[in-house]
Order: sequence, then C-alpha cells, then structure tokens
Amino acid sequence: LVVLDDTDCMVEMARYFLEFTQDQSCGKCVYCRVGTSRLLEMLTRLCAGEGRERDLDQLRELAERVRENSLCGLGRTAPNPVLTTLRYFEAEVRAHLEGRCPAGRCRALIGFEVTARCIGCTICAQRCPVQAIEPRPHARQVIDSVRCVRCGLCRQLCPEQAIEIRSPVPTGAGSVVRAR
Repeated sequence: LVVLDDTDCMVEMARYFLEFTQDQSCGKCVYCRVGTSRLLEMLTRLCAGEGRERDLDQLRELAERVRENSLCGLGRTAPNPVLTTLRYFEAEVRAHLEGRCPAGRCRALIGFEVTARCIGCTICAQRCPVQAIEPRPHARQVIDSVRCVRCGLCRQLCPEQAIEIRSPVPTGAGSVVRAR
C-alpha cells in the first residue's frame, strides 16, 4: 500500500515505479526490455522539464503495447503506474510539459525564493551546501538560482518559513507552488 498526498509528484512516482520494474525485467521479451526502457526515458524527460507534447500519446500507446505483448506478469503490470498517472493525473503531466511541477518536487522545475518574512538570521546561508546564499546579517537573504541545487535544506532550516518554492517559469497569477 502506497499512500500519497498533494505534495507528491505523480509523474515522479510513475517514473520511480517504472524504474524499479524496468530494473527487474529479465530481458527475454522485447516489449518489456525495450518498452519499459523507453517509457522510463520519456518520464525522466518530463521530470527534467524536457518533455514534448507528443510524449503523452507515445507514453499511452507504448504502455498499452507493453501491457498487451509482454510475456510475463511483470511486463504486463509494469506500465500500470504510467497508465494510471495519464488517466487520473493528466493535468499534472501537462503541467510538466509546461515546465511546472505542481507538487514542487521535480528539482529541474522548481526554484526557491526568500520572502519578506526573512529576519536575516543567516541560518540558511550558513548551512547551504553550495554557498548559493551569501550571508547578509539582519537583511533579507537572496538565493542564487544558478548555484542552487534545490536540495531544500534552506526551507527546512528557516525558523520563519520565509523560503517558498516557486515555479521558475512564469505561470501568471499564483505562480507560487505551495509545498509543505
């Protein structure tokens, strides 16, 4: 039993489960060996913000073919996370095509921003593993988005919860991705 909430990225979850089943494939049948590998490549591209519109149709078609033509139970069930995600969470998949991760989990599709709640304690700057925040005592901190590896440590350590996840692609009003 796997329990998820709105802070979990369904595209990443489908990728994760497909990675596991692809790794467990014995490789005897082409559909399971090559099909799951191609599905994994497409999902990985989506999570990296490099997905293409045609990926949706190709994901659906290939997943169906793998399910129908694989020789064993593993191959027949391997595409289920992909098909389920496309069926029930298509809007989230489409958001990834637009360069956004609604759950704020896919590192390539998020950024961090320090809000006005920052009190200038510099805890985030002191603990940043890549020095993406230059310490500015008693002033609002600024995150260098180029250096930032999006590990989220700054958000975890901030005593004022002054660091929010933002979509790097302008999405109009409400571009803040609320992640807990």
